[in-house]
Amino acid sequence: MNNKKENIPAFTADGLPIDRSIKIVKTKAAKRAEIKLNLIAYSFLAPNFIGFAVFTLVPIVFAFALAFLNWNGNTAMTWAGLDNFRYIFSNEMFLASLRNTFVYTIGTVPLTLVVSLFLAIVLNQKLKGRNFFRTVSFFPYVGSLVAITAVWNMLFNPSMGPINEMLRALGVENPPRWIADNDWAMFTIVLFSIWKYMGYYMVIYLAGLQGINTELYEASSIDGVNTWQKFWYITLPQLKNTTFFILIMLTIQCFKVYDIVYMLAGAGSGALSEATTVLVYEIYNSAFRYWRLGVASAEALVLFAIVLAVTIIQFRLDKE
Repeated sequence: MNNKKENIPAFTADGLPIDRSIKIVKTKAAKRAEIKLNLIAYSFLAPNFIGFAVFTLVPIVFAFALAFLNWNGNTAMTWAGLDNFRYIFSNEMFLASLRNTFVYTIGTVPLTLVVSLFLAIVLNQKLKGRNFFRTVSFFPYVGSLVAITAVWNMLFNPSMGPINEMLRALGVENPPRWIADNDWAMFTIVLFSIWKYMGYYMVIYLAGLQGINTELYEASSIDGVNTWQKFWYITLPQLKNTTFFILIMLTIQCFKVYDIVYMLAGAGSGALSEATTVLVYEIYNSAFRYWRLGVASAEALVLFAIVLAVTIIQFRLDKE
């Protein structure tokens, strides 16, 4: 049997054979027209790319280089090598901020996932006034952070807040001092974050729930499957991609938290204690309070490495 491929000639629409040996040569006019079209395309891309390069790409590259330099913004840069990294890992405030960031993330991420999913399942049912409750749940996310933290601090005021008054009425003699107590401060911040984020991720879960084929539930009902089994074997597997997306976004959001912690714990004094300081706040302090820009860049590089490592681990676990 002959394994050689036969050269089958190609034909034009008119039935004439195409000579493949003939190379199409572009005229100068065609080349100019192509260049003109490319320039028009690049002109539309250029403003966005220039903005990205100037305000994002160049600062990122500069921050990576600055992590190995000593600079306060005024004097000449000097080579520091790994001194900035040695300094931050011997700095108690940085280690406290690292620990607090991990505690905050570990406390906020799973609880927000659970509360958001629960709200989405409840508000996906045909309930009276469910649109109202969806709006109420989503409002903390879109509301002004200054306003909602002010309301939250009034609600959880240690001496006159309605939450503590309610606890006293229930028989709790010494209710928590919440954000004013170092032992309760991080718990209060986690509680606030769950309340603020749950509405946003509830909406994402609602979109995922409404994308599940209802025939799966109907078939399972015929087979006598109960509500818990439907949730465990149908709802959760069908929401796997949605949960993974929320997990990635929420984890990154928690690692770079700054505004919530500052508004709750530092709005009055302008400074955070060792019990509430987080990585981004420590980076801000190093850069713009003490003007140790090399140290701040080293801290930012550590934060980048942590977020990158956690994200890679999450992607690896999702593939298994």
